[in-house]
Amino acid sequence: MELLVVFAVMGLVLASVPMIVASARPGPTARVAAEELAAALRLARGEAIGRYAPAAFLLDVEQRAYRGADGKEHTLAEGLDLNFVTARSELAGAKAGQIRFFPDGSATGGRITVTDGGQSYVVTVDWLTGAVDVER
Repeated sequence: MELLVVFAVMGLVLASVPMIVASARPGPTARVAAEELAAALRLARGEAIGRYAPAAFLLDVEQRAYRGADGKEHTLAEGLDLNFVTARSELAGAKAGQIRFFPDGSATGGRITVTDGGQSYVVTVDWLTGAVDVER
């Protein structure tokens, strides 16, 4: 009987370990936000090419909000740290700016770093090709 009780307690302890470890690690918030930003940037590039007119992606680092080619304002999750690098001519204050895409597919270029806990992702926009990449 004592052996069954010991096995039951060990089973409970072993079952709770993965939950404790998973809660200690930062979630996929940074990755999801980086992919969301990349998708909005790609959409802006597609709009510029498709409409044959410049399209802008605006980012406010302080508010963790962006406005893409759809014209709607989107807010990123709480607790994210953002760092935004763009051309000086595209800055809109100390904590906001834009990346502009042109009809030929090129862009003003830029880099957005999204950090959540220990995870960090970098979304880059190549100025020559307008290509958008996400790197860990």
